[in-house]
Amino acid sequence: MQGLPNPESCFAERLSQAQRGITQLAALKSDVIRCAQMVQQTLRDGRSVITCGNGGSAAEALHFAEELSGRYRSNRPALAALSLSADPTALTCIANDFGFDQVFSRQVEAIGRKGDALIVLSTSGNSPNILRALDVARARGLRTVGLLGQDGGKALSLCDIPLVVRGVDGAAVQEVHQMIIHIICETLEPTSP
Repeated sequence: MQGLPNPESCFAERLSQAQRGITQLAALKSDVIRCAQMVQQTLRDGRSVITCGNGGSAAEALHFAEELSGRYRSNRPALAALSLSADPTALTCIANDFGFDQVFSRQVEAIGRKGDALIVLSTSGNSPNILRALDVARARGLRTVGLLGQDGGKALSLCDIPLVVRGVDGAAVQEVHQMIIHIICETLEPTSP
């Protein structure tokens, strides 16, 4: 395999992107706390957390939902969470019959209830299926959160709480999104008596 990059330079670039991402996360502190409080309240109210994303962001959406419905660190009651990226039969049926831009919005229409929270993950904030899901969620009275990258894209104005990681590449955006997910999960862990 010829023409591959030097591992040392790859390491240096990834470390640089990660450090810039951490700086971005620190700047988002008050919004991350506000998001965690909103997730706590959603679950306290007996409502559900619904997540979605494409590609690597779909994997993070799945991870977030399973941390809530399964467990993060300690054994605690299961929390109501579902990832719209999880069911390949729903995704392929909706994509085939209605188009890929509706794979999430149709599911929000089917299961989203007023007071639920839709948390979308997108490194661009411009994926048509994410935007349609946010539109439907807002129309149905769901709370909306965007874990976004770049400038937040068109999703920025559709989110009650936009968490935008700026100035880093897509990989670093996803790394910061993962940290935000884990911070939120930490706030849902029971405290010792």
